[in-house]
Amino acid sequence: MNSIRLRANRQFAASKAARKSLLQSLDGPQLREHMNHITLPPWLQQLVAALGGSGLFLVTFFDSSLLSFPLVADALVIEVSINKPARMPYYCAMAALGSLAGCIWLYLLAKKGGEAFFHRRAGKIARQVKQWVESNAFLSVFLPAILPPPVPFKPFILAEGVFQVPLRTFVVALLLGRGLRYFIEGILAVRYGEAVLFYLVTHKAGFALAALAIAVLAFFLSRLLNRSFSEAR
Repeated sequence: MNSIRLRANRQFAASKAARKSLLQSLDGPQLREHMNHITLPPWLQQLVAALGGSGLFLVTFFDSSLLSFPLVADALVIEVSINKPARMPYYCAMAALGSLAGCIWLYLLAKKGGEAFFHRRAGKIARQVKQWVESNAFLSVFLPAILPPPVPFKPFILAEGVFQVPLRTFVVALLLGRGLRYFIEGILAVRYGEAVLFYLVTHKAGFALAALAIAVLAFFLSRLLNRSFSEAR
């Protein structure tokens, strides 16, 4: 029993030393240089500091509708999760709900504005987005919602409204995508601290691929479960 306890203590000390070494390696000019790529406007910081989850809701609402803050919402989710780990699920849920509210507003605006409005706002990728949405209504929201920038997001939201994708499909796909994205970030932030934000900024492609792998796995599992359920009936 003593040998097992001693071995466990050594493993814990080794993992703790590894985390400390990682964070130390992120200090200094290299970290500051990469963090400068994420601009956190002072009013956003003050808003989240004053309102907590409600402030995070407003930030993600604006980010998903009227304004655009690449990676800012992710950085805020990570920051508040590090500061208050016990409230991490609440913060992630508020971020996902704020994004959902902003996207619904954009969806309804696009639905009313029509296809001309969509082509004007979506720009050069409008045709490709249209084809993808018409063939993959659920995935056309779920995948952009879970993947970080530079993956385009708002053109797909606009297309969902313009091409009359059912609101229920839109809401479910968006909640799953944004929920998974923010909860994964929150869990990693509680576990690894500021190293998660550093990795997100410096390895966006790797993070996107990991998120995409999770999304594809979840999609095929849901298809398999639906098929099993249909056969059982």
